[in-house]
Amino acid sequence: MVRIGNVELGDFPLLLAPMEDVSDPPFRALCKAQGCDMMYTEFISVEGLIRDATKSVQKLDIYDEERPIGIQIFGAHLDSMLQAADIVEAAQPEVLDINFGCPVKKVTCKGAGAGILQDIPKMVALTEAIVRRTKLPVTVKTRLGWDDQTQFIEEVAERLQDVGIKGLAIHGRTRKQMYKGEADWTRIGNIKQNPRIHIPIFGNGDIDSPQKALAYRERYGVDGIMIGRASIGYPWIFREIKHFFATGEMLDPPTMAERVAACKQHLQHSIEWKGIKLGTLEMRRHYTNYFRGYPGIKAFRAILVAEEDPANLFATLDEIAFTFSNVEPVIV
Repeated sequence: MVRIGNVELGDFPLLLAPMEDVSDPPFRALCKAQGCDMMYTEFISVEGLIRDATKSVQKLDIYDEERPIGIQIFGAHLDSMLQAADIVEAAQPEVLDINFGCPVKKVTCKGAGAGILQDIPKMVALTEAIVRRTKLPVTVKTRLGWDDQTQFIEEVAERLQDVGIKGLAIHGRTRKQMYKGEADWTRIGNIKQNPRIHIPIFGNGDIDSPQKALAYRERYGVDGIMIGRASIGYPWIFREIKHFFATGEMLDPPTMAERVAACKQHLQHSIEWKGIKLGTLEMRRHYTNYFRGYPGIKAFRAILVAEEDPANLFATLDEIAFTFSNVEPVIV
C-alpha cells in the first residue's frame, strides 16, 4: 500500500499531474471517473493567494468526490510561502504540494518553480519551513536539475526527505530541456533504489500508453506514475492502464459516443465553473485530443475552436457524434 502520510493510495497509484489551465475541477471529475487515484489542482501562485487574487483563490475549489487531492503552490519568498500554506490548510486538501518543477520563464525568472533548482539550499530551507508550518503532509514535484551540469536530484531527494516531505514526484527532464527529448527515468529509478529513501517516489514524463506504463513500472520500480499531457482530452488513459495492469490486455478505445459525452460534460462543467466566456475559451485546448485520429474531423474542430456560443458548441458536438458514429479512429 502506497501512502502519503496517512493518505492511502493503493498498491500502484496513478496520479494526475498539476497542469495550468488544464487540471481544474471539470477535467479532474472526468479523470477521477476513469480511475485516477489522486489528483492535484492547477499550480497556484502564493503571491496571488495572499493578495486574494480571484484566479488564484478559485483554484482552491475542491469537491468531496475528488478526494484524495493535493493543492499545489509555487513561489520563492518564505513569508509568502508560509502565508499561502496557512490558506491551503484551511481549504482542507489531503496534501500540500510544492512546485519546484515548472519550466516556464515567467515563473523561473522569479526563482520559483524549476528556477529554484539553481539554489538547492534555498529549496530545502523553504520546504523545511512549510513542513513545520502545516499539519498537512507535504509533497514536492520537481525535475532532474536546472541543466545537464546541475542534475543533483539524488542529493535533492535525500535532503527533501530529511526535512520531512512525504512523497516526491520527479519529471525526468531538466529545466533546460523543457518538454523536449526523452524523459530520463534512469535517474528516477536510481532514487527509488537508494536504500536511504523511504518515501514514495512517483515518476513523471512521457507515459502515454498502458504498455509504457507497465514497462516503466517494472524497469524502474517507482511507487506510482504521474500522468500529465497524455490525459488532456483523453481521461480514459487511467482506466486503460489499470486494465492492462490487471489483465495484460488493451481495452477498446472509447467510442465516438463516449468521447462526445465526455467532451459535453467537460464543456458544461467548465461553463458552470468559469462562466461562458472563459469556460468556452479554455475548452479549446481539449478538442483536438478528444477527437484525435478521426479522418475528416478537422472541419468540425475548426468550428469548435472558433465558436463562443454554448448552444452552437453543443450542437456541433451532437453533429460530430452523428457523423462519426460508425467511423473508427486511425491509430496515431
